[in-house]
Amino acid sequence: MKHALLIEIGCEDLPARYVLPLAEALRSGTVSGLDRRGVAHGEAKLYATPRRIAVQIAEVAATQPEQSIERSGPALAAAYKDGQPTPAALGFARSCGVDFAALGQKDGKLHFARAEPGKPTVELMPAIFEETLKGMDELVPKRMRWGDGEETFVRPVQWLLALLGETVVPLHRFGLDSGRLSYGHRFHAPAAIELKQPADYESVLKAAKVWAEVSSRKAEIRRQIEATAAELGGHARITEDLLDEVTALVEWPVVIAGGMESRFTDELPPEVIVATVETNQRYFTVFEDAALTKLKPVFITIANIVSKDASQIVSGNERVVRPRLTDALFFWEQDKKQPLSAYGAKLESATYQKELGSVAARVGRIKALARAIVETRAVIAEPYDFGAGTTVTGDVQRFTQEVVRAAELCKNDLVTKMVFEFPELQGLMGGYYARASGESAAVANAIREHYLPVQQGTPIPSTREGQVLSLADKLDALAGIFAIGQKPTASKDPFALRRAANGVLRICIEGGLRLDLSALLRQALDLQPAGKKDSALHGELLEFVLERLRALLVTGGVSTEIFEAVKATGVSQPLDFAERLRALQGFAALPASANLAAAHKRVRNLLKQAGTVSEQIDPALFEQPAEHALFTAINGLQLGGSYASQLDALAGLRDPVDDFFAAVMVNADNPAVRANRLALLARLDKLCRSVADISLLPG
Repeated sequence: MKHALLIEIGCEDLPARYVLPLAEALRSGTVSGLDRRGVAHGEAKLYATPRRIAVQIAEVAATQPEQSIERSGPALAAAYKDGQPTPAALGFARSCGVDFAALGQKDGKLHFARAEPGKPTVELMPAIFEETLKGMDELVPKRMRWGDGEETFVRPVQWLLALLGETVVPLHRFGLDSGRLSYGHRFHAPAAIELKQPADYESVLKAAKVWAEVSSRKAEIRRQIEATAAELGGHARITEDLLDEVTALVEWPVVIAGGMESRFTDELPPEVIVATVETNQRYFTVFEDAALTKLKPVFITIANIVSKDASQIVSGNERVVRPRLTDALFFWEQDKKQPLSAYGAKLESATYQKELGSVAARVGRIKALARAIVETRAVIAEPYDFGAGTTVTGDVQRFTQEVVRAAELCKNDLVTKMVFEFPELQGLMGGYYARASGESAAVANAIREHYLPVQQGTPIPSTREGQVLSLADKLDALAGIFAIGQKPTASKDPFALRRAANGVLRICIEGGLRLDLSALLRQALDLQPAGKKDSALHGELLEFVLERLRALLVTGGVSTEIFEAVKATGVSQPLDFAERLRALQGFAALPASANLAAAHKRVRNLLKQAGTVSEQIDPALFEQPAEHALFTAINGLQLGGSYASQLDALAGLRDPVDDFFAAVMVNADNPAVRANRLALLARLDKLCRSVADISLLPG
C-alpha cells in the first residue's frame, strides 16, 4: 500500500535568503530518512513561501521492508575453550536473547542474525523529522527562541501539518502537535484549512491565495513584470537574484507600477538608479530599449496582496524612492565639484589592510605591476587593435601612459560620497567621474572595468587597458593577502582570492595574453611592504592559481588526466596551458594515444630505473631493424606548427614504438648496446613531453 506524504512547517515570515534552502533541507532530509530506512517512495516536491516550507513525496510505502538485524561477537579463538563455549561467548548469546546453539559464524567470529518485520512508516516519521530538523538548524547560525519553550528555529513556528495519505502523522515539535490544518494568505484567507489528503495541498492553498510552488510562482512574477513593462512601453531589467528574492518575499504576487521624476533618469547614471531602486527597494527598473541602455522614469514592484486601492501602495513606494534618489543626485553633483584626481590625497588615510598599508600604497603597487605587464610587450602585440590608422609600435607610449594613468586613479572613487553610499558601484563611478574630469575614454573605461570579471559568466574587461589594470589589481590582492597569511581555506575565502585568481586566468586566456604567471606573481610578491616579502610563498601562490585553473577547466569538461599531463610540463602561461590542453584533448581521442601513453609509461619506468642516461645515440650499435626504424621515425618528425600538429606527428610513432618494444630487449647484456637503447628512449621521452606528458594519459 502506498500513499503520498505531506509535511508542512508554518511559521512567521522567514528571511528571503532562507526560504528555498530550508525547504530544500526539509525535502532532502525527509527523503534521506526514508532511504536510510528502506522505505520505498516516488518523487519528492518542495513548496516554499515566506510563511511555510513543505515537502510532498509521492507513493510512500506504508511500511518499511523486513529488516535484517546482524551482530558480530567474539573471535572464534576466544569463543571456545576445550570445545566448550567460553563465558564471553555465552554472554554474547544472552545479549542477543538466544541460546548459544542459535549463533552462527562469519569472518572468524561468532555471528547473530535475525529478521524483523518492518515498522509502519507513520511510526518512523518522528525520528526522520527530528533528523531533518537538525540538518536544517545547520543552515541558520542564528535561530530564535519564543514563548516558554527551549526549542529554536529561524522564526517562531505556528503550525505543523503531517499527512500520510489521509492519516495524520503524529509529530510533536516546537510545543505543537501535527495535524491536518494549514492556513492560507494572512489577509485574504486567514482561517484554518483542513486538508483531507496531500494531493489537495497545492490546489487548496491556491484557492486560499497562496501560490506555494516556487518555480511556477517565480514564472508568474516574471510574466506579470514583463507584461506590465510592455504596457509601460519599455523592457524590464530582471536579474535572477532579484527575481529569486522577490519570489521568496510573497505568497500571492500582484504587480504594481510606480513612477519617479524624470530629472533623476535625465541626470543620474542609470547604474545609480538601478542600485537605489533594485538593491535597496527590491523594485524592478524599466528601460526604453531592449538593450537596457536608457531608463524610463518608472519602476515595477511586487505586492503580496490584492489591494482595494492600489494607488495607496503606489504612492507609498514612490514616497520611499524619491528621497533616496534625491540623495543620490546630491552625491553625484557634490562628487563632480572636484576632479577625480583630487580624491587621491584621501587614499593615504584609507587603510587597505593593516599589515599592507594604505589604499594609496596599494595604488602604487598596482601602478608598478601595470607598468611591468605592459613592459612584457605581450599586451601590445597583435591581435590587439589600437584603432584605425594606428600601429602597435607607434602607440606603445600612449598605451603605456593611459594604463599608468588609469592605475593612478582606479581607487579614487572609494572616497567619494556616492561609493560610500553604494559600495557596489566602485569602479563604475570612477569611470563616470574620470570622464567628467576630462580623462580619456581609454582611462575611464579601464577604471570602470578593472573589477571585471566579478564572477564566472560575467565578461572580462573589453579594452586592453582595462585588462592590464584588472590583472595588476588582482595580482596585488593575491600576493598581499598571501603575504599576511590570510590564505583561503576549504570553507572560507573572505578576501575572494579564488575569484581574483579566476579573473587573472580568464583575462589571460580569453584576452589572448601570453603572460608568464610565475614571473608576474614573483613581481607582485616583491612589491609587498617590507617585512611581508617571502620568496617561499611564490611556489605556494602559483600552485593556488593553477588549482583554480584546474577547477575552471575540469568543470568545463576537461579530464583530470589531461590537465595533469599539461601541468607536468611546468607551463606557467595560462594561454599556453589552455592551447596545449585543447590540442591534447583532440590527441587523446585518437586510437594511437592509448598505445603511445602505455609505451611512454614503460619508457619512463625504464629511464627511472637506469638513472643517468646519455643523450648520445650511435646508430652503429643498433642490432635490430626495429631500433633503426624508431630512430628514423624520431629523426623524421616535423614538430613545428601548432600543438595539435605536433601531437598528430607524435601519433605517427605508434607503430615503430610498438615494434620496438615487441622486438628489442632494452636492458641488453652488452653495456654499450643497453646505454644506446636507453639514449634512444630518452629522445623518445623528450618528444613525448614536448607538448604534455603523454605518460599521464590513460593507456
